[in-house]
Amino acid sequence: MSNGRILHTMIRVGDLDRAIEFYTQVMGMTLLRKNENTEYKYTLAFVGYGDESEGAVIELTYNWGTDSYDMGNAFGHIAIGVDDIYTTCDAIKAAGGNVTREPGPVLGGSTHIAFVTDPDGYKIELIQNKSASQGLEG
Repeated sequence: MSNGRILHTMIRVGDLDRAIEFYTQVMGMTLLRKNENTEYKYTLAFVGYGDESEGAVIELTYNWGTDSYDMGNAFGHIAIGVDDIYTTCDAIKAAGGNVTREPGPVLGGSTHIAFVTDPDGYKIELIQNKSASQGLEG
């Protein structure tokens, strides 16, 4: 499957408007599309930094009447590359976002990372773009 590509990651949210506001106003993404299914009682919203034809996006799924989920312990985080991790974290905090790990080098390495938590408790790792494709190397 060498010609495949990642389209989106789906996460379930307890308050769709709150989630859309976080991903657009705090994280700087764009609401790309929103679909409502009245028969099966759910709404999907797709957010991202560019069109779905250009890269992966996040699908926010709201199941009507469900306001929270058990996060479990299998899911780790969503990673986002940013040009300036320090300025980005300052902007996230100024917009009311929750930076849970301040920006700085990863333990034992030189890649600069930070963590943000969204309103539903999902972890978002920010990685300095110049190191994003190298993983967490020194």
